[in-house]
Parts: sequence; C-alpha cells; structure tokens
Amino acid sequence: MKNIANMFKEAQKLQERMNEMQARLAELEVEGSAGGGLVRVVMDGKGQLRRVEIDKSLVDPEEVEILEDLILAAANDAKSKVEARVQEEMGKLTGGLPLPPGMKLPF
Repeated sequence: MKNIANMFKEAQKLQERMNEMQARLAELEVEGSAGGGLVRVVMDGKGQLRRVEIDKSLVDPEEVEILEDLILAAANDAKSKVEARVQEEMGKLTGGLPLPPGMKLPF
C-alpha cells in the first residue's frame, strides 16, 4: 500500500513538472530564417507562428514565388528548432528516458 502511495506522489510531481515545462515552452520564442536572413519567422514553443519579417529587397511582384518559398523554409527552420527544444525539455523532465513511439509533447 505504501508503494502505491509513493507512486501516486511521484506521478503528481511528474505532472507538476510537466505543467511547468509546458508553461516555459509557451513562453519560448524561436527564430527560423531563410535566404541568408532575408526572411525570418518567430515561432512559440507550441509551434504557433508569431512574427514574419521580410527584408524589403525581396518585395518584388515579379518574384512572389521566391518569397513564398523563403517564408516556408524559414517557418520549417523555426519548427525544427522548436521540436529540438521540446525534446531537450522532455529529456530534462524524464531524466533522459525516451518517450514511447508516437508520443509528442506538448502538442
């Protein structure tokens, strides 16, 4: 009976640490860039796009496709950085134990 109580206490502590980690990740901002920094995007720790910055030299109506490609590349760069930070935080939380396959947190 005492072991079960200890398990519940540990589970509760883990849940509290998980909530703290999710709060930290929600405040996290990661920048991704493309085109040598001509296009930059900022994404939060939950993968939501916050800002897009485009160098004025790229604004040419004849080259919209290039601009679209650079925005996409910058967003993907930021997303991969967010995922790396989430995995880093999860590693801290779980003591280096890997998550079960297919389980991604916090989103």
